[in-house]
Amino acid sequence: MNNRRFARTVGWLALPCLVAAGLLAWYVTREPVSPLGAEPVAADPALIARGEYVARLSDCVACHSVPNGAPFAGGLEMATPLGAIHATNVTPDPETGIGHYSLADFDRAVRQGVAPGGRRLYPAMPYPSYAKLSDDDVRALYAFFMKGVAPVRQANIKSSIPWPLNMRWPIALWNGVFTDSKPYVAKAGKDELWNRGAYIVQGPGHCGSCHTPRGLAFNEKALDESGKPYLAGGLLDGWYAPSLRDDHNTGLGRWSEPEVVQFLKTGRNKHAVVYGSMTEAFNNSTQFMTDDDLAAIARYLRSLPGDEQRDGKAWQYQAVSAAERLDAPGAHTYVTRCASCHGLEGKGQPDWMPPLAGATSALAKENASAINITLNGSQRVVAANVADAYRMPAFREQLSDQEIAEVLTFVRGTWGNQGGAVDAKAVGKLREHTGPASSSPIILQMR
Repeated sequence: MNNRRFARTVGWLALPCLVAAGLLAWYVTREPVSPLGAEPVAADPALIARGEYVARLSDCVACHSVPNGAPFAGGLEMATPLGAIHATNVTPDPETGIGHYSLADFDRAVRQGVAPGGRRLYPAMPYPSYAKLSDDDVRALYAFFMKGVAPVRQANIKSSIPWPLNMRWPIALWNGVFTDSKPYVAKAGKDELWNRGAYIVQGPGHCGSCHTPRGLAFNEKALDESGKPYLAGGLLDGWYAPSLRDDHNTGLGRWSEPEVVQFLKTGRNKHAVVYGSMTEAFNNSTQFMTDDDLAAIARYLRSLPGDEQRDGKAWQYQAVSAAERLDAPGAHTYVTRCASCHGLEGKGQPDWMPPLAGATSALAKENASAINITLNGSQRVVAANVADAYRMPAFREQLSDQEIAEVLTFVRGTWGNQGGAVDAKAVGKLREHTGPASSSPIILQMR
């Protein structure tokens, strides 16, 4: 091939590559179009009140506030495999917060994960779920943040993710593969209650952010009930968020709809008491939901089929007193440290001290939650502005890794529990990367 022909051939081959590169550059730097306008928000009390409720549904305070800090002023540190990121100030301060956001700016950030100027937000912000918010709920949420939240001048904290891993343009490609930007559409053939529950769970409630397993790209493996992994349980930040499907061992298979409502409304029922990340969700979100919305959530969740192959044979209680098994490793520790609350027979003291017999943390193969709460204890459960008098203590200073492993192995293998043994190395790893639960929970006082 002569030089001229070679150059012409290379030129024709380069053309589509340049076009593709240009399209890619446009795609990753563009600001998505919002269907909402940029007009100023009116100080409509009814709209602000609705936005306040949407903020409760969405549990915005859980990430955008810290203990003893101003509401929504940011600063919460969130660990990632690449480094730490910090939640931002979302008060209406015009310099350090979002006071300069138009409604369209706010919409793009909340539902599409793109801040003004095209800066991509990390998906720690649950915009893959918030994408399902309705236009009306986004308008109301914007009204609340602009007119119902006090502005706080507090600079945001930069992430500690090093270059080049901190480049954000690849997030646009991630979004294109793993998110669905369309708002929720009611499912034909389902009643109004089911659809309302689906909307809350999939959208503002962003339940899948914790309770759905994640793939290698840290993506939720499913975003709604059409995917079998949806709400099937997920490991995140040192906790195992259990299945919310009809799994008898690791899910809600033994819970009735009223029991689901009771748990979300009061933080407890005969099966369990909120702990770990769910404590924050209860303290600032679920207990403030209307009875109708709680019933809708329960209806939707109890409609999701379980997976017997994944979940295993249904648990059945096997009566035995821990005092009769003192020769078993961990039994003596259980009798002296745990039985006063959870009972020698593992039945607890419903509805205050949860049972360990049949507990999800004692049946799931993932043992992170059992280790974490034993090491670090639980946060205060605050219902109707009253802190719970009973709180799981932290045993990290009282028990060694081996002692914790042995007592958890005992619990996970007694009373019909089948979670499996716990290794001391797993306890040591979580001891290193976690700390005691805060005794000062984040409690948002709204208007």
